Amino acid sequence: MTTTPLWRAAAARAASLLLRYPDTDTLDVLPTLLAALDELPDTVARHLRPVAVHRRDGDPTRLAAEYVELFDFRRRCALHLTYYTCGDTRKRGEALVGFTAAYKAAGVEVIDGELPDYLPAVLDLAAVDGAGWRLLRDNRVGLDLLTESLAREKSVYRHAVDAVRAVLPAAGPAEVRAAAQLARTGPPTEQVGLEPFGLVDTTGGRR
Repeated sequence: MTTTPLWRAAAARAASLLLRYPDTDTLDVLPTLLAALDELPDTVARHLRPVAVHRRDGDPTRLAAEYVELFDFRRRCALHLTYYTCGDTRKRGEALVGFTAAYKAAGVEVIDGELPDYLPAVLDLAAVDGAGWRLLRDNRVGLDLLTESLAREKSVYRHAVDAVRAVLPAAGPAEVRAAAQLARTGPPTEQVGLEPFGLVDTTGGRR
């Protein structure tokens, strides 16, 4: 396991909390989270603070409805990183295997039935192991596209993704070109290859 510097770990954990569904647990931790932002570099904290304040001051029911409408019903605002580069294709299944291996190597696992490329989960991995940051760097195109989509929706959540991008190295020319191409065409489509990552056993126990 590769240790993550404390301030980077705190930034990753804060971004993860602010990008999760706003249930009671994530809302109750906001006072602690806001206090922790004072210890982070301003280049990161200034992106996270508007999201934290939005949640602190918002009505829980409206926050929940806003979150579901944005992240569950708008595919271009998906919080699953490999969707942007792989779509629903065989290639995405292969990419998810790599994510799963990174969690296993770090000695952690994704809970609550989430896919391993779920951004808050990857951020939680980054908080405890350098493999999480590698996955984020490798999927920089997805982060850039997610930010663009959230900006078009005028969503405050774009700032949380910007905080993550602020910690990563700047996008290279190839990543910029890839993001521009995917922004024009959208993710690839092919409704196969994700069966191993489902939550139900469709084989009737015959494996």
